[in-house]
Amino acid sequence: MTASKPRRSPKPQERQRDPERTRRLILEAAGAEFAAKGYAGARIAAIAARAGVNQQLISYYFDGKEGLYRAMSEAWGQRQSELMPPDLPLSEQVRRIALEGLSGRDGMRLVAWSGLEYEGPGTDPDHEPRTRRLAGSVAHMESLKAEGRLPEWVDPACLTVLLMAAAMAPVTLPHVIDGLTGTAPDAPEFVRRYADQLAKLVEHLGRPQSSVD
Repeated sequence: MTASKPRRSPKPQERQRDPERTRRLILEAAGAEFAAKGYAGARIAAIAARAGVNQQLISYYFDGKEGLYRAMSEAWGQRQSELMPPDLPLSEQVRRIALEGLSGRDGMRLVAWSGLEYEGPGTDPDHEPRTRRLAGSVAHMESLKAEGRLPEWVDPACLTVLLMAAAMAPVTLPHVIDGLTGTAPDAPEFVRRYADQLAKLVEHLGRPQSSVD
């Protein structure tokens, strides 16, 4: 096996004067590239070109493609935490995630691509961080169930997967939505209507059993 060459730091004149702006540009470009081509298909050179930066800056700031992907996933996880504070009703949490179909489509496409490419934990750079984040959602479902705010038959892990998949549908099933509704799946009026419908379903699920039956 040929020894890898040491990573070269960019020359001082190659570095941007505003590191935070440079990092933001790279992350935005990476979001578009990974969303369009997945982790396997994305190329660092294409990301650098989108961002308008020297390719070496991606290695300098993120230690390469995998580090950049992890940084993006962390940003998406932070965004989810902001959208879903524990004290917010579950129906409103789901509504907010569904509404990300208006402004956070790249993040949802990133999650979808990682699922399509998945061949086991070793092929998934974000496997452990994502699992930890979603474990918090499962724990929240378990607490709601223990408080009687969800039916006894609910499986918290399965419900987490179901709601996550449902919230992402305007991004992951655009062809189905277009065919059934005749509406562009990214049209603001449709995404808002869909988010409201999903929230109402969750509200119904959380009613006392005597009201649901």
